[in-house]
Amino acid sequence: MLVVDRATESWEDRNFRDLPEFLREGDCLVLNDTRVRPSRLYGTRAGGTGTVEVLLLESLSADQRLWRVLVRPGRRLHEGAVITFDETLGAIVTGTGDRGERTIRMLGDIDIDAAIERLGHMPLPPYIRREDTAGDRERYQTIYSKEPGSAAAPTAGLHFTPEILERCRTTGADTARVTLHVGLGTFAPLRTEVVEEARLHDERYSIAEEEEKKIRNARRRVAIGTTSVRTLETLARSGELSGKTNLFLYPGAEFLLTDAMLTNFHLPESSLLMLVCAFGGADLILSAYRHAVSQKYRFFSYGDCMLVK
Repeated sequence: MLVVDRATESWEDRNFRDLPEFLREGDCLVLNDTRVRPSRLYGTRAGGTGTVEVLLLESLSADQRLWRVLVRPGRRLHEGAVITFDETLGAIVTGTGDRGERTIRMLGDIDIDAAIERLGHMPLPPYIRREDTAGDRERYQTIYSKEPGSAAAPTAGLHFTPEILERCRTTGADTARVTLHVGLGTFAPLRTEVVEEARLHDERYSIAEEEEKKIRNARRRVAIGTTSVRTLETLARSGELSGKTNLFLYPGAEFLLTDAMLTNFHLPESSLLMLVCAFGGADLILSAYRHAVSQKYRFFSYGDCMLVK
């Protein structure tokens, strides 16, 4: 864990197990308790050959039959295309979004949630070059995951074990849970060279009233992951405890509820890296990144982390 101090514009190399040393009584760890669903489905297109892939992003109906998805190969899955996943479940493409996503309606007289659990694969990041296994249904989750709905894990939380979380509590730090279901708004690359023109996809979030009280009353709020940061800052701007957010935080943004953050190391030209630069200062964060590269810190989902305080 690279610990970056904004006040002194310095950093030090530590281990994640040292995190409790940086917490004090009155702090509140803000945890995103979303749970990754097995949202990658494989099937065949009616009249075609070869496998097609559907990544479920967001349910658009209470009965779980209408979904916003990504598909591959997109050139073969236009409106009206029918996909067969198995003998009990299929789908028809009903629309195309402005960024290539599709809307599909599930076909089949069965429980859709149960079918997804049975047929779905965990959406491991593309740089993990292997098929998912049964063990990934738990390994690609935080220990505090609870609410199913994400297409990717809030990866800063993957570092926690029950023992370390308990040690954080013994310092006098509280925990508060928020939910932001991770979708394209978090991991899609930026597609414009003008930062101010970038727009993120909507993602659903919710915060229980008792959790908001803990957040508001905390002496210092330590956001675990960029998804927790975006949820906190959406709450600060809108005052709404639930809804959708496409909040894009880039250098120059004001942080209203986030006092410190734990985050993994992110790709260049991503909204995630821009958020961290906005919070820590671009020069400081990019210098810290150069140090991390020189010291062979691991990047991406199962990599190392950075505490910016």
